[in-house]
Order: sequence, then C-alpha cells, then structure tokens
Amino acid sequence: MKELFIVESQEGERIDRYLAEALPERSRSYVQKLIKEGHVLVNGEPVKASYRLLIGDCLAITMPEVQEPDIGAEEIPLDILYEDSDIIIVNKPKQMVVHPAPGHYTGTLVNGLLYHCRQELSGINGMMRPGIVHRIDMDTTGSLVVCKNDKAHQSLAGQLKDHSIKRSYVAIVHGNLTKDEGTVDAPIGRHPTERKKMSIHAKNGKRAVTHYQVLERFGDYTYIQCELETGRTHQIRVHMASIGHPLLGDSVYGPRKSPFPKLVGQTLHAKTLGLLHPKTGEYLEVEAPLPEYFSDLLARLRGSLKNF
Repeated sequence: MKELFIVESQEGERIDRYLAEALPERSRSYVQKLIKEGHVLVNGEPVKASYRLLIGDCLAITMPEVQEPDIGAEEIPLDILYEDSDIIIVNKPKQMVVHPAPGHYTGTLVNGLLYHCRQELSGINGMMRPGIVHRIDMDTTGSLVVCKNDKAHQSLAGQLKDHSIKRSYVAIVHGNLTKDEGTVDAPIGRHPTERKKMSIHAKNGKRAVTHYQVLERFGDYTYIQCELETGRTHQIRVHMASIGHPLLGDSVYGPRKSPFPKLVGQTLHAKTLGLLHPKTGEYLEVEAPLPEYFSDLLARLRGSLKNF
C-alpha cells in the first residue's frame, strides 16, 4: 500500500488527475479504474474520481496484483546482426512490438526470441521482458541488443546507465534545418495532459540530450543522423518536434496526415549500435541496413523514384 498526503498546492485538484501525475507509470484510465474499484481511500473512505482534494487528506492506494499471462515461443523470422552465447543483436522490423504488453501478447520480438534462443534469456526483467535491456518503438526499425544471461544483462544495463553505449539513428524530419548540426538538451517526462505522449514541459522530466547532424537536404524535408547521449522514451521524436522539425510520418508529435500515403509511422531507424562485450570487454559495433521503405522514401525525395 502507498500513502500520499495532500499539501496546500494540491488542494482543489481532482483526485484522478493528481494520481495520474503521482503515478507516472500508470495511465489516467487505470487510476480511474483503481478508484472505481475501491483501491483508493481518502481518510479511510472510498471516493469518486471527481473528488477534489483537501489539505491534509491522506490517500491510501492499494495496487492489485497483476496476473501475467503465459508468454509463448513463436517461430518468427529474425534478422540477426550478431549472436553469441551472451548476447544477440537483431534488426527489428517496422510494426513489431519489442515485448508483450496489453493488446500485444503475440507476434512480439520476445515471442520470436523465446523460440530462437530456446528460452535462454536473462530473467532480470521477468517473464514479460526476458533479456530486454532497452527498447525501440513499434514503428522504429533497427538494431537492438538482447541478453541471454543475467551477467550480460547487468553489464549492458550498467553501460546504458553510464551512457557509454553508442546509439546512432537516422531520420527524416519536416522542414529545412537552419544549422548543419546541433544539440537538443531538454528534459523529458510524461506529458501533463496526454498520458500516452512525452514532453519537454513535464514537471518531473529527466535530463535528455540528443545530438543531430544534417546528412542531406530536400527543401521541405531533411535527412539527419542523431546520436543519443541519454535514452528517454520517444527522445528523438520529442526533441525534434520541440525545435519545430517533427519526424516525417510521426502522427503523435507531428502532422496527423502524412504527405506520403504508403508511409506507416515515423521515419526513424536505429542504424548503429556500439558496446563493450559483456564477457570479453572488447568493443563491438554493428550496423543495421536501411529498411526498404526508408530507402524508397529517400529515392523518392531525391527524385529517382516517382511513386511512394
């Protein structure tokens, strides 16, 4: 059970809105469900989601245990860039979810890895995310490393924490960037009102740094390379949108309608991944080739392909 006490600055706020911010890992709809089912008490009594907080209120929140579903191994083709007894690096395709979550319990990268690795994956993150130390969005393609044992997992988690893993992305953004290179240093946290989005204006945002460099200009669009110094959720998407250059195809942070009907989701590819091998300590770098949709779109912008 978790207890929270209301102070003067929080008085008058709706309890569901307050808890959605106090529990950033939970959505507002989830919080409302907790309240409706009596898992949230104010001064020992249940309330409605519309309850307005008072100074001195004591909130007691009980999180019901989540029954995790059985995650099965599935024979899914994987584009493997590197593999040994400790790690596997895959080139994730577009529209593939990395690990199971509500609405996506099959067809994920984890389902395919469980089959390919014969269940030999790190167990540090539990049965829903075995071997997963970092993620990329469903519509982002490219290189992603997965750990086969806990020792490898701990090593790579440490490298991620120290920001020593090289992660280089390529993207196509709206507009013509004025500078050939630059850095966006702006904290990222959960959007204050839209819970599925991230924002640089969040109250409790964490430091996030993205370095970008122009690779090619197409007038209305720019092909860029981004180096991540930190690894926040939607970092490149949020940062580029914050400076007025959202990613092409990103309907969440950019225009809802894409000028290219065949394009599904943001044009973002995790091209290069470099790390110290968890066992040998030697530097290992892999590069994921551009997916066909990305190459075709570049060809279209260069004028060598008419239809896309």
